[in-house]
Amino acid sequence: MSVLSSVTKYRFSAAAGAVALLLFAPARAQVPNAPAATPGAAAALAVGARSEFACRAPAEFTQLNYPLRHSARRLANGEPLTIVAIGSSSTAGVGASSPAMSYPSRLAVELKQRFPGRDIVVLNRGVNGQETHEMMARFATDVIAAHPDLVLWQVGTNSVLRDHPLRPHSILLREGITQLKEAGADVVLIDMQFVPRVLAKPETPGMEDQIALAAKEQSVDLFRRFALMRNWHEVQHIPFETFVAPDALHMNDWSYACVAKLLAVGIAEAATRPIASAAARFGR
Repeated sequence: MSVLSSVTKYRFSAAAGAVALLLFAPARAQVPNAPAATPGAAAALAVGARSEFACRAPAEFTQLNYPLRHSARRLANGEPLTIVAIGSSSTAGVGASSPAMSYPSRLAVELKQRFPGRDIVVLNRGVNGQETHEMMARFATDVIAAHPDLVLWQVGTNSVLRDHPLRPHSILLREGITQLKEAGADVVLIDMQFVPRVLAKPETPGMEDQIALAAKEQSVDLFRRFALMRNWHEVQHIPFETFVAPDALHMNDWSYACVAKLLAVGIAEAATRPIASAAARFGR
């Protein structure tokens, strides 16, 4: 049995699969001789023209289940928005060609395009190799001290890679979510990456289920990175070498930029949907 078939299958509806979001090229300074994007030509551009594959996803992967109430209030009042991205190497940006191509850096660019004139800061608090308990030890100094309106917490991968049992991680994950919520921030969990070295681990399906269950029980959002990347490979037939670094573990410029774009779509929608806007107006 292949490592792909050993992982629990996700279902994708045909209708959702038709919904596409195209990833435009980075700034011209980063892509020499890049043509100017016009409304008619923009849909044809992929990341830096480095791949024939466009960044697209079923709508279900950009939709966050819960409105981002704290973020909505800040945006509605024209106030600065502070986002903290905490995690391990795939937050820090290992596999990217430069720090500017990490997902938090690209997310800041994407959000500023969607909210022009707004003061939006995305702080990268990723540390290579860390597990959940080590990230939690940094919450006070690296997350809460920044008074974030939104926390993006990427978890799970290193515990699986090191063959650690799932049950202790489940307890820690729920404790961590509680701490972040008590700090007054919106919380979005980001699950594991769909890459060969993660797929080879027997605990991968269990960890994915655990993260999804914790998000549901704690009523926080989950950005389904694993399912998104699986869709790239199994549905869109994008080869691993397009979105995975040569180490078969980390993401690369293409995938970091695509994840940032799709995450920005989800954040923007969840922070501006009617229920979030109403909550912002009434201070809830």
